[in-house]
Amino acid sequence: MTPYAEFYKNEVAPALIKRFNYKNVMEIPKLSKICINIGVGAAMQNSKLLDNAVAELSTITGQRPTITRAKKSIAAFKLRTGMAIGCRVTLRGDRMYEFLNKLVNIALPRIRDFRGVSSRSFDGHGNYSIGLEEQVIFPEIEYDKISEIRGMDINIVTSARTDEESREFLRLMGMPFRQN
Repeated sequence: MTPYAEFYKNEVAPALIKRFNYKNVMEIPKLSKICINIGVGAAMQNSKLLDNAVAELSTITGQRPTITRAKKSIAAFKLRTGMAIGCRVTLRGDRMYEFLNKLVNIALPRIRDFRGVSSRSFDGHGNYSIGLEEQVIFPEIEYDKISEIRGMDINIVTSARTDEESREFLRLMGMPFRQN
């Protein structure tokens, strides 16, 4: 068990029980998975860009991503069904906790003019989404070796039933929410 998972068990869970008066330990919100997606629209012309995105995502997460393919043809974008247009990875278990720790404590503070993440990006079922504009905020990525700056979408899926429970859970886990 990672130190961040231990932190959840020893400090976050008791705080959530106290705040929401849970009667059963199974009611306590916990992380289910973290999904990370990188869309590479330019991969239609140059497949090397997709290879670079896959390499960077596997370096960041420690897990090999899967290639995402187009579901429909869109003539305006010169896109055909089945063309490779991105990559994604789903993290669970220890890798999920390690990634969240790295995101909250190392990557997000490295964003220029960072004032916190939005507290409005919840989906109504306790899941949180965040979009990053550049992959160089992660310490594993060397700025000199990247081909281009690309963003990524990160979805944090929790077992919380409401956005309020999820917001409190993520705040206790260290997510730096913006003060509105």
